[in-house]
Amino acid sequence: MKKINTIIFDMDGTVLNTLDDLTVSVNYVLRKFGFPERTLEDYRRFFGNGIRQALELAVPEGTPESVIDEMLPVFKEHYDEHCLDKTSPYEGIPELMRELKHRGYKMAIVSNKIDSAVKELNEKFFSEYVEVAIGEKEGIKRKPAPDTVILALKELGSTKEEAVYIGDSEVDFQTAVNSELPCISVLWGFRDKDYLMDIGATIFADKPSDVLEMLHFCCTESDIFDPTMTK
Repeated sequence: MKKINTIIFDMDGTVLNTLDDLTVSVNYVLRKFGFPERTLEDYRRFFGNGIRQALELAVPEGTPESVIDEMLPVFKEHYDEHCLDKTSPYEGIPELMRELKHRGYKMAIVSNKIDSAVKELNEKFFSEYVEVAIGEKEGIKRKPAPDTVILALKELGSTKEEAVYIGDSEVDFQTAVNSELPCISVLWGFRDKDYLMDIGATIFADKPSDVLEMLHFCCTESDIFDPTMTK
């Protein structure tokens, strides 16, 4: 096994706590279209596979797809204006990235969030550390397809044998499997450990500093990141 030198991060629920701003923007759209609002805890379950699916889960059952089509640009306009209102990195994430960069790791963020928002948020919070940030856009399949991960690895000049994926949801775990990467599932995000274990996750980080310990353990003592553990 090659030495791990590349980290691919998910964004929402992994490096950034975006739930408050997402909740406000989706509820704005729901009100505008005459639908009842949903709670923050609802959205904790809804997000992970892009805004369209979140909207589909948030609207009343039977809402036509054509209405979702109309809602999407309204959300995008509102969220682009308000995605920095309350969003901030999770405690310990900037320190983790700083140390990873100091140790020579290459880093990317891949997300099912709208590409413009991913790039804006990365520029605001992580541009000192993260070289590549890729979101949902035309011409590339979204997670859990491996396409964004493959593109990130290409832009970083890395291979899948040198990389680890870090995320907080079932979509992230499946993305890692489809990309043939080992996956660290974080427990500070949008899903809890029992749920992640039920969908097959096996490697967990309770706090960002755990990632450094895992990388050290992997490179010196164990095959904890053997990709077969995600299969």
